[in-house]
Amino acid sequence: MTSHVSFRLDPDKDRKRPPRVIVGGLPTVSVTRAGLADMMVEDCVRARAAAGQVPPKLVFSSNGQGVSLAGRSREFRDTMLEAAWIHGDGQSIVIASKLTQAPLPERIATTDFFHDAAQAAIEHGLSFFIFGGSEKQNAAATDAIGRLYPRLKIAGRRNGYFKPEEEEAICAEIRESGADVLWVGLGKPLQEEWSVRNRHRLGGIGWLKTCGGLYAFLCGDAPRAPEWMQRFGLEWLFRTMKDPRRLAWRYLTTNPHSFYRLLVHTRRRPIEG
Repeated sequence: MTSHVSFRLDPDKDRKRPPRVIVGGLPTVSVTRAGLADMMVEDCVRARAAAGQVPPKLVFSSNGQGVSLAGRSREFRDTMLEAAWIHGDGQSIVIASKLTQAPLPERIATTDFFHDAAQAAIEHGLSFFIFGGSEKQNAAATDAIGRLYPRLKIAGRRNGYFKPEEEEAICAEIRESGADVLWVGLGKPLQEEWSVRNRHRLGGIGWLKTCGGLYAFLCGDAPRAPEWMQRFGLEWLFRTMKDPRRLAWRYLTTNPHSFYRLLVHTRRRPIEG
């Protein structure tokens, strides 16, 4: 189900910043899906007005895997802290946030948020660049987006297979496309590391939004869990049942650790400023 975003945008007026709370050790923004889409539009409008003179904002997501990885790797935690916004992608993050004074109003799964973002982009003339995944999956996902949202501007697309020395040319291609939002689907932690490493090359773009397995869902390679499993934070179990050889060990090792991190490293008071 998509969400319709409608507001009068005044690029010269700053909106009140939504509160952020530490959930599992990561500063997580307490906002709705529609609110995050509003923020996307405002940030992209301001990036256009700056005419390429400011780097894009990094927008990452937090789930059990990310919380565990940030707890095990100081390097990844520092990478996550480079984000302007971290939103609660996993239901476990939303549940843990109830321990704080500014609980998250809802889960913002990237696979759902994409549709809010697409609607907002259509309404405000923003364009997307679809980056990551295999060539076949990237092309199929882009085609699916075109069918779902024929009025959405797709500035370009590119698969996620490249050599390190190609990154500068890739960024030039993305920058010259005129895209407002770059969707980066390289998987954790590569997508976050890539975004931090290359944002200085992507002036003019408003958002670098990491999106993990979004393209697999868009093109039908990966089904979503039933709503009741999503609501109770069991989407990981559904995914494991569908692909046990790849995912069973990941969740067996990360779930207990993320549960510990969510209990011990969630702070009651929101972050100031």
